[in-house]
Amino acid sequence: MLAAGVAANAAFSVAFSGIPMTAVLMRTGYQLDNATLGLVLGLMGLGIAVSELPWGLLTDRWGDRPVLLAGLGSTALALIAMALWAAPAAGHIPGLGWLGSGLLLVGLLGGSVNGASGRAVMTWFDASERGLAMSIRQTAVPLGGGIGALVLPYVALHFGFAALYGLLALLCALSAAMSWAWVHEPPIAAGGDKAMPTAAAAPKSGPLRDARVWRIVAGIGILCAPQFAVLSFGTVFLHDFGHAGLATITATMVFVQVGAMVMRVWSGRWTDRHRNRPAYLRACSGLTVVLFAGLAALALAAGTHAAGSQALRIALVGLLGVSGVCVSAWHGVAYTELATLAGAPRAGTALGMANTSVFLVSFVTPFSIPHLLALQGWPVVWLAASACALVAMPLLLARPGDAAQKLAKTALSRST
Repeated sequence: MLAAGVAANAAFSVAFSGIPMTAVLMRTGYQLDNATLGLVLGLMGLGIAVSELPWGLLTDRWGDRPVLLAGLGSTALALIAMALWAAPAAGHIPGLGWLGSGLLLVGLLGGSVNGASGRAVMTWFDASERGLAMSIRQTAVPLGGGIGALVLPYVALHFGFAALYGLLALLCALSAAMSWAWVHEPPIAAGGDKAMPTAAAAPKSGPLRDARVWRIVAGIGILCAPQFAVLSFGTVFLHDFGHAGLATITATMVFVQVGAMVMRVWSGRWTDRHRNRPAYLRACSGLTVVLFAGLAALALAAGTHAAGSQALRIALVGLLGVSGVCVSAWHGVAYTELATLAGAPRAGTALGMANTSVFLVSFVTPFSIPHLLALQGWPVVWLAASACALVAMPLLLARPGDAAQKLAKTALSRST
């Protein structure tokens, strides 16, 4: 189950996180300026944001398997259509409408993987294992992003965007086959005569009416803004401002994704053992504030248009990589906290709410960066990312009045 969930998320993450790694090549191949590039890169995130909550509600109603099969299969078909009609070729550049609508459709359909595989974690694993299991599942996002950063620029450069979209379609089809073979409801839930062991912990009002859920959902989305700034325009920053080559850019982005994978698995296990998810989220948010403020200061010191020395260029690459790892390390812990608060039977809805927030931010972030660049350059971009982490910090932390409710819920979970 966990392998199938990781495969489904990773296959779509190769597309969602990997396509922005080709931003420099896409800008040239489709003849886009920075503002149009930001809009195009944000459209896939907009599609995911619009579809996440409906997919989450369907997952709670139908189960994980039908949603994963329908979503992954249709995503593969959409990517095949992009390979046929939305890829630039010699003497032909597709219209912006073809590219934009294709990426929007991929987002609408591919958003199915997020809530579905997350609900499976909540129903198959108990409270002492969920942080680790959810974090392993969340490693699929940087895993797919790392594969995308390593492979997709090479494929786009040497074989073109038609081959790139075809490769992504194949990955989605393979993960759909894994979901068909391995994804099932847990025996205790499928038997019909017994309720899920965690069902009693679900709030009666449901996550859509729970202010605590909405607060965490907002915090998760806002804290993703610095991450999407790195993922969508990090390559452009390193190329245009840091004058880094393709090999350096690729290595930096792969480091971000691999580092995020390692940190997500470690953090899930560590917070399971120490029962300190709120403290971990507080630490990640605070460190993100400091790192991106430092990146803004370093960009300001390096100059308006380019790094002034080799040492500064190396520092820019290193600090961007470390900042990207830090702001990508907390997802499994936050999603576990959110799903636990909502209860396993409503986990699909809660995760759909979170992913709607996340991918709305993923649309707004690349759309906003070119305007911030035109205003004051890269220092203000990274300073805005730091400010987002500062705003998100109190939203991710439990209020004092929530402690008694959380304690009661934990006791009820253990008793069942």
